[in-house]
Amino acid sequence: MLVYPRMVALDLIGPQTILNLGGCDIHLVWKNKEPCATDVGVPIAATRTFAECPRELDVLFVPGGIVGTTACMRDAEVLEFIADRGARARFVTSVCTGSLVL
Repeated sequence: MLVYPRMVALDLIGPQTILNLGGCDIHLVWKNKEPCATDVGVPIAATRTFAECPRELDVLFVPGGIVGTTACMRDAEVLEFIADRGARARFVTSVCTGSLVL
């Protein structure tokens, strides 16, 4: 699950809750592990960096967030990570404007 500055917290937390109930091994992934401020100001930190994220994923997920999404769409490092992991993931999905990053 991608985390990024200015994402919509609910777009991450809702799906994360469901996947967690299913017993999934969830990785919150970003460039670094510094907390990212969300749309409501609640910081969420990645548990893995892009480099630490497993290459093979069952699900690649991107939450929405208008300002943050726009920044991700212009970020070559983010797009390279998404393209790399998405090419091998069983499922690639998003909520709301996260689809624009995909």
